[in-house]
Amino acid sequence: MTLFPANAPILNTAQMRAAEEAAFASGVTQDALMEHAGLAVAREVRRLALGRPVLLLAGPGNNGGDAFVCARLLRSRGVDVGVAAMPGRTSGAAERVRATWSGEVSSLADAAVRPVVVDGLFGIGLSRPLATDLATELERLTRDAYVIAIDVPSGVDADAGQAFAGAGRADVTVALGALKPAHVTGPQVTRMGHVLLANLGIALPVAPRTIARPVITAPDRDAHKYRRGLVAVLSGAMPGAARLAARAALSAGAGYVVLAGDDTDCGAPDALVRRPAGDLDTLLADERLAAVLVGPGLGRDDRAAQWIDAALASDAPLVIDGDAISLLGPAGVDRIVARDAPTFLTPHSGEFDRMFGQGTGNKIDRTAQAALQVRATIVHKGPDTVIATPDGTVAVSPDAPSWLSTAGTGDVLAGILAARLRPAGEAAAAQAVWLHGRAARLAGPAFVADALIGHLGQAVAECR
Repeated sequence: MTLFPANAPILNTAQMRAAEEAAFASGVTQDALMEHAGLAVAREVRRLALGRPVLLLAGPGNNGGDAFVCARLLRSRGVDVGVAAMPGRTSGAAERVRATWSGEVSSLADAAVRPVVVDGLFGIGLSRPLATDLATELERLTRDAYVIAIDVPSGVDADAGQAFAGAGRADVTVALGALKPAHVTGPQVTRMGHVLLANLGIALPVAPRTIARPVITAPDRDAHKYRRGLVAVLSGAMPGAARLAARAALSAGAGYVVLAGDDTDCGAPDALVRRPAGDLDTLLADERLAAVLVGPGLGRDDRAAQWIDAALASDAPLVIDGDAISLLGPAGVDRIVARDAPTFLTPHSGEFDRMFGQGTGNKIDRTAQAALQVRATIVHKGPDTVIATPDGTVAVSPDAPSWLSTAGTGDVLAGILAARLRPAGEAAAAQAVWLHGRAARLAGPAFVADALIGHLGQAVAECR
């Protein structure tokens, strides 16, 4: 399982460069920033190397400068350090810190394999694949080593837009100043290993952040079921999915959950209220509704289209999932924009593409743009779930348990979200995603979606 720091900023290359330039304009020198970065990496390398010999790989740019600072500091602390550097001209701070290294420097081709390798060849500025000979040497030196990458493994597109052939890999990546999109999403995210964040002490712009464990308070002393939230879940062609969502809503904090549809005789729990399809108009007109959920197992027939129409016409906050997103398609954008009440979409990537098109750019940018376009909060599901709101706020959950890749878990997430809307408002999406992932970890490996529901209470209890 990859580890990520909570509530960590995520900046793309241009934003990170701008933050550094602003720091320089404020009086911070490039040399000082490089020393700070090299010190942060050296601390982690010394801790993780466990006394083993270390080989630092240095490129000609600032990433290589960080590597030379790291090498000097490690040697001053008694670590057995070797340095291998790429040929090429250096300049500025990178040249100056390189001059402070008094030890030997070998070429990559002549470097001997060591048990710990620090990859400082290329950082976030790379926009093309590594040269074949360089990729071959990098693979030779890191194949059997414990690898610590400075900022990103060499050859990885930091903005997560594309996958370059020959890119390096790491067991640990030390992100400098902020996480980058490639740390949390994209085609090469698995090359990062565990991601650590080194604070460089410079001001950063408002940016997407990784989600953190939420704070969820108990209901007020005088709370009642309607104050906690009346949730309506609309059942369709595959009623089991709607039942999962409804049960999840009950267990995630809703005060009253109604399952509407023809499949009303569905067994436990008895706390779940069943209403026939003929009562839909009355149910959706109830002013006490905290949320309406449509989509799990809805199907794509005429009946499903009618239920979507009714849900869109409701004045209650609306969660649109699964089949409803696919059935709405691109035309759904204008229909959702026309709503006055808050709307939440919970697509997986295929459903997202059906409504917004495949587009270009990384998942973070595409989801943020779509949320602005549709004027709704989007929970773009996956191992790297991206939550984007219509006011431009973006959060990322980058490490969902892979056991969630089983039928029904998305229905459970939609139900959790519907339940959290009344107490949490816009924070409901991040709460739901965190609770969903935590319940999965509590459930252990190879669970069925139903098992998640039984762990939601414990997940909520951890949020006090």
